[in-house]
Amino acid sequence: MSLPAALSERTLETLTTAIGLTVADDIALTSAMSPEPVGRLRVLRGDAIDKAVTVDLVVPPIGLDSHMIFAFTGTDSAVPHFTLDSVYGGDYYAMHLDLIPRVDLGVNLEYLDAAFLPLTPVLESAWEIDGVSPAAIGPRQRALMSPWMVVCRATETAFGALGASVDAYLRHWLTLVDKGVPAVDADLPARDLANRANLFSPQVDPVWAQVTRLLGAEQSERVRQELES
Repeated sequence: MSLPAALSERTLETLTTAIGLTVADDIALTSAMSPEPVGRLRVLRGDAIDKAVTVDLVVPPIGLDSHMIFAFTGTDSAVPHFTLDSVYGGDYYAMHLDLIPRVDLGVNLEYLDAAFLPLTPVLESAWEIDGVSPAAIGPRQRALMSPWMVVCRATETAFGALGASVDAYLRHWLTLVDKGVPAVDADLPARDLANRANLFSPQVDPVWAQVTRLLGAEQSERVRQELES
């Protein structure tokens, strides 16, 4: 099993055990470039969160080994969503690790301090790992996520070392799921719907053009809708 696949499966196993998730859907993803499935879309559900969605895409001929987890809290919950994207692109490893805010952090300081401030030492340590460098992502996409996002490229050794950062983010997120966050004055369902529409928009994230070329429009949209809805 590759490093990105192993990290993703270990993280998913921790999630599944900690909050009692069960698989609701497990769908093979196919491509015109391969007679065998090139990936899978899984949806897991449990009482503590709304759902977790995983997308695995492995296509050796084009050097793609990508594994994404997105754990969505309930529509009326202020607890951030958790995301991990672990990738090997043929020449480098890459990672996207974050907790996605459910409210405007600029006007909810108590929420910010509880949900994100404890991650600051972990974030700083991640960027100090030798072989970790910032990934090319513009301010438009960054604005939809959190300032505690780790989005980077990494050497093989550095990617392995980043596993400790993933574990720390996940432990903190599971604590938030268990204990909750400070109350906020916001229309949580409406904001989440709008934020996810932007977060997974093909007009915002160029990765969807690549996914569509690989899977075709129908399967790409099936994946995107599962994440957005």
